[in-house]
Amino acid sequence: MAKVWGLIRFVVVYELRLWAALFRWILRRPIPVEPGTSRFEYVGAVKMILGVFLGVSALEIPILHLMIPWDGVRVALLAVGVYGLIWMVGLLATMRVYPHLVGPSGLRIRNSITLDLPLAWDEIESIEVRRRSMPPGGQTQVEDGVLSLGMASQTSIDVRLTAPRVVPVRKTLGEPVSVIRFHADDPEGLVAAAGALVQPLAAKNR
Repeated sequence: MAKVWGLIRFVVVYELRLWAALFRWILRRPIPVEPGTSRFEYVGAVKMILGVFLGVSALEIPILHLMIPWDGVRVALLAVGVYGLIWMVGLLATMRVYPHLVGPSGLRIRNSITLDLPLAWDEIESIEVRRRSMPPGGQTQVEDGVLSLGMASQTSIDVRLTAPRVVPVRKTLGEPVSVIRFHADDPEGLVAAAGALVQPLAAKNR
């Protein structure tokens, strides 16, 4: 029963945050961040896929409405179809509203509203552009202390930690990781922004 209530809570919270992100995106009200923080998107890798799904869903609504002869069923399917279409736009909105962040406090790796992984600069040994294609096995993979957080089965940035760390990602099963790979649409820009913040910090700590 506890697992059922936990699942219900997760779904409710997820839906509320998705709709909140959708309204923020429509109203162009980004979430405030620490001064000096830069935002970096990652939605580009899946934009085409989402566009196809949105297009197919938009076409399905009128087609089903014309094909189904029963009024009650048509109304129900129309409601489900419209909701599903808006939900997918909301999913896109979450990726826009919750980008990766590079700021004075550190790096925050994000994926929609399902992942928010903050890393302080003193936890990061190196960060570099490294484009990789992921093998089959899902968008989140763990192997030999390396955590890959892919988008469309690809990563573009490698982060090496100063020491192994346990991160709040279920697939790690509580085991520490020493390298985190993730995707950004502009990996060069993100790494450059990180370098501009890390170098003055390193000089200050000498």
